[in-house]
Amino acid sequence: MMELKTERLLLRPWREEDAESLFLYAKDPAVGPIAGWPPHQSVDESLEVIRTVFSVPETYAIILRETGIPIGCIGLKTGNATDLTDRTDECELGYWLGVPYWGKGLMTEAATEMIRHAFEDCDMNKIWCGYYDGNIRSKRVQEKCGFTYQWENDNVDVPLMHETRKGFVSCLTKEEWSEMI
Repeated sequence: MMELKTERLLLRPWREEDAESLFLYAKDPAVGPIAGWPPHQSVDESLEVIRTVFSVPETYAIILRETGIPIGCIGLKTGNATDLTDRTDECELGYWLGVPYWGKGLMTEAATEMIRHAFEDCDMNKIWCGYYDGNIRSKRVQEKCGFTYQWENDNVDVPLMHETRKGFVSCLTKEEWSEMI
């Protein structure tokens, strides 16, 4: 996997030595549950997530370039990793960011680079993105990046939280993106 750079960020594969930084932000109950996963309970759990969940292709640690520390995660899901598409030229964008970095435009910056990467480097033609009811910050990132609302579902299974929620889905096509840049 390659490394992607923006003005303030480096997007790179997760490393086992990132476990403490991951735990620092992933243990916060404001982060995981709104995205559909429970807060991490230990550094060991975070390490296991790096080894299993984050070790898949196109999953990146969001690194603040001025500190070199991971502050979030962003990735493109394809194939069986997404239920939003079964096409090989489409993917799903997923992301989260540590609370101290909210409201600074960092996630929009990271998402903008991942979108470019998906369309230019991975030959995707459409990117899907979803959020659960109440996750206004995720909705706002999608809007800023040019995604358009497609549908909502009142009964989305959230297996890691053992519940169902209302979910919203948006998409961005390569053609729409090309017109924006």
